[in-house]
Amino acid sequence: MRYLITLFLSLAVLVTAGCGFRLQGTTQIPDELKTLQLSSNDPYSYLTRALRGQLRLNNVTILESGDASVPILKIISSSEKTETVSIYQDGKAAEKQLTFVMNAQVLMPDGAIYPLQSQVEKVFFDNPLEALAKDAENELVKQEMQEQAARILVRKLLLVHTAELEKAKAQTAEPATQP
Repeated sequence: MRYLITLFLSLAVLVTAGCGFRLQGTTQIPDELKTLQLSSNDPYSYLTRALRGQLRLNNVTILESGDASVPILKIISSSEKTETVSIYQDGKAAEKQLTFVMNAQVLMPDGAIYPLQSQVEKVFFDNPLEALAKDAENELVKQEMQEQAARILVRKLLLVHTAELEKAKAQTAEPATQP
């Protein structure tokens, strides 16, 4: 019986390893972005800390000094918007949709700029009878949305890699077409 369980577990590990299974929260960061600088107007904000944590989770080295040969990930802006989705019979808001948008850009050492944007939407139930719990829950939901926006932004770093490959391909094809 023990042999059968060991065989089954070994088979499960081989199948998941063979199909490219990875733990949630990690992304294959391109080599040119494995070391970068993180720039933000507020380096101690929850959003900046969440983005720094996501980069470290994905084995990205974050430099603090101004090295010109390293790409810069710059948080340009973030915004929150609240819209009423449904209302109670007395006209008070029952559900609100929270939208969080983060705009960033990657500045490559050769001067190329790649804008990135992540957007997260969540529905928040607004119970007017629980005013104290509502504020605490609202703050937790906003922090979760910022963490999710940071995860999305880290995944979008793959777009920068794709754009860099296309740019390099265009530069190598350009001299070949000229007489």
